[in-house]
Amino acid sequence: MDLKVPIVIADELTESVIESTGYLDLASGEIRGVEYTDYDSGLQGLPAESPDYEFTCGTLSNDGREVEFRIEVDVVSEKYSVSASELLELKGRAAKLFTLAPGDTPNTIPLAKRKAR
Repeated sequence: MDLKVPIVIADELTESVIESTGYLDLASGEIRGVEYTDYDSGLQGLPAESPDYEFTCGTLSNDGREVEFRIEVDVVSEKYSVSASELLELKGRAAKLFTLAPGDTPNTIPLAKRKAR
């Protein structure tokens, strides 16, 4: 079973954001196949190595709905990943959001339905 989902990655710097895409392995939390948009990591290094680096986050999208999550960057191994606790929370939030009926948002679900879940 393929547990890899496409994500958008945003490396936040003080004055800019470096965007990339990759695949999150929902079983391990590893992010593979990172491809930067208008950024050459071979010449400039990882965005996380920059002195004005602040943090990295990811976005998982499905049918116009999005869930954001924190991404850890290991500059030594040059790998992106999601911690076990963040991955568990992400799976729960994504399952709730992505199973909503069209037009519903978490705040528009009737209270009775929220209690039943």
